[in-house]
Amino acid sequence: MRTGLSGKTALVTGASRGIGRAVAGALAAEGCHVVLVSRRQEALDEVAAELGAAYPESRFLPYAAHVGEPDAARACVAAAVDTFGAVDVLVNNAGTNPYFGPMVDLDVPRAEKTVQVNQLSVVLWTQAVWHASMADRGGAIVNLASLGGMLTEPGIGYYNATKAAVIHLTRQFAAELAPRVRVNAIAPGVVRTKLARALWEPHEAALSAALPLGRIGEPDDIASAAVFLAGDGASWLTGQTLVVDGGAAVRPALTGG
Repeated sequence: MRTGLSGKTALVTGASRGIGRAVAGALAAEGCHVVLVSRRQEALDEVAAELGAAYPESRFLPYAAHVGEPDAARACVAAAVDTFGAVDVLVNNAGTNPYFGPMVDLDVPRAEKTVQVNQLSVVLWTQAVWHASMADRGGAIVNLASLGGMLTEPGIGYYNATKAAVIHLTRQFAAELAPRVRVNAIAPGVVRTKLARALWEPHEAALSAALPLGRIGEPDDIASAAVFLAGDGASWLTGQTLVVDGGAAVRPALTGG
């Protein structure tokens, strides 16, 4: 299936590692120019050099920014438009989880940071690309939610609450920005990333054995889904959340008897 992404410009937040880096590489493999966004310029420069060597026909703009700051979002998108002429694809991937524990003990500073990075950033970067490019040219937005946004789990309840908000923001923006812009989300299960290390590293074998597809996810699994949602194959798809979880959501329930 042709994606129609060759020659387009994609902006990926949280692009220095994990899922974001994999998404950036997958989009470059489709012929996109890619704006790489994260907080550390040095890390972004390294990723840009690696991807530039792998995909010499694509161009990369590494841009350090705090995703939860409105001015940073606008400035980065302006730089992307100045460099490439437009932003055709936005992948809101940046995320954080500074607190692990019951929500009754959650402190305000960590709650605010979680909302700023996971939830508010989706609004800020969507606004920025809409006003700078997509209102005129159209485009596609892919938000990274989480399977946890549909479940209750010990330890990461507030993180999951922000991801539930991302699912709703996806639907709301899809309704507001249609037909110019398609907005969809991905809800990953447990993926082998640094952010999710506490969920998989202590018991990967048992977790893998419990999944219908027999393994935890890899960043490339999510990157493939992002390319699909950004590309022409999903041209009649908006407001949806694609669950990519190795079958976790369809595991047989434990029953007593």
